[in-house]
Amino acid sequence: MIAAVKSLLRDAEWANPTRLRNYFALLALANLVGLAALATYIRAGVDPRGEPLGTDFVSFWTAGRMALTGDAASVYSPQAHHAAEQALFGHPIDWYAFFYPPTYLLFCLPLGLLPYLAALALWLGLSFAAMWAALRALARRFAHPIVVLAFPGVLATVGHGQNAFLTTALFAGGASLLERRPWLAGALFGALSFKPQLAAVIPLGLLLAGRYRALAGMAATGAALAAASLAAFGWDSWAAFLAETPLTRATLERGLVDFSKMPSVYAALRELGAGSPPAYVAQGLAALVAVGALALALRRERDARMQCAAIAVTTCLTTPFLLDYDLTLLIVPVAVLAETGLARGFRPFEVSALAAAFLAPGFVRPLAQYAHLPVGPLVVAALGVVLARRAFGDAPARAAICRRDALAA
Repeated sequence: MIAAVKSLLRDAEWANPTRLRNYFALLALANLVGLAALATYIRAGVDPRGEPLGTDFVSFWTAGRMALTGDAASVYSPQAHHAAEQALFGHPIDWYAFFYPPTYLLFCLPLGLLPYLAALALWLGLSFAAMWAALRALARRFAHPIVVLAFPGVLATVGHGQNAFLTTALFAGGASLLERRPWLAGALFGALSFKPQLAAVIPLGLLLAGRYRALAGMAATGAALAAASLAAFGWDSWAAFLAETPLTRATLERGLVDFSKMPSVYAALRELGAGSPPAYVAQGLAALVAVGALALALRRERDARMQCAAIAVTTCLTTPFLLDYDLTLLIVPVAVLAETGLARGFRPFEVSALAAAFLAPGFVRPLAQYAHLPVGPLVVAALGVVLARRAFGDAPARAAICRRDALAA
């Protein structure tokens, strides 16, 4: 039995082109049915759970509306922000926190000019289109419409009304331009500064890879966005944001966001019953190992797309504050590795690791929530092993399981 499972995972004979097309089509259909069902049961902007459609987008839209009044600092007062959310919706709702720096208010401000549902539709539509375009530029054969629509990160992001499409678009766009247009790539990476936990590893990765022009572009863009937010919203907004950071940490440590929703090493240990100090130690060790592996890999790997794939995986392994929809970022290394495998062949276990990472936004949270199996970090680590083998392995890949045209239109 064990030998059969090992063979199944190693050789992935289930992943022939015809079956893959069928799997992707079924997943895309499931996503579309899920979105249609959600739209069908919406009443006055409220979903079947009694929560506003787009849930977390409530926070962004309300912050934009508050910033329009000229009192951006009040966004960082939980009481004022919650009161504004309830006032704008006209009935009691839960508080949807806003833990972003004032640079993100630059993105939220125009959304506040529109009615809620129109703003939500525009936000998700434009950011999804940007992600798709960036993936097409990064890995054209992989980013087939059916494949992208099949990705579980789509439903997770739409259901939360979150910014994962935008973060993935910026990262994928930077990865696609890093070799040809390093300054522009750096600018896209710099725009990710609105979500610091997903941007923190990028400067180190660019430095280790010797991508100095991209690093300069990232620094310049981050500084420009910070200066623009300071000019638009004043120092009070930054002071209020910094004063709110203890609440962000308390949200993590006290489990105010269910640990099952967070596929980080820290949250996995907390889900299994560990206290906060040992969970932090484990997270720190995981980060050290991940960053060390990244440094070694970037010394050997010169392909810009593979370098960015490694940075994306390292990002997901180093931050303790990672939500299930943030795993949408994994489509970047999956796309790069799938494109590489289609051209050169796949090594043993690669297809299975890619499939697990592709499906991760759909299954890691339910497994942690209902079975108490927080496997998210293991899935990300497996993807990291695949990248490391590509960087360090000199042996040729096995014969391609999926040929060049496996995902072609």
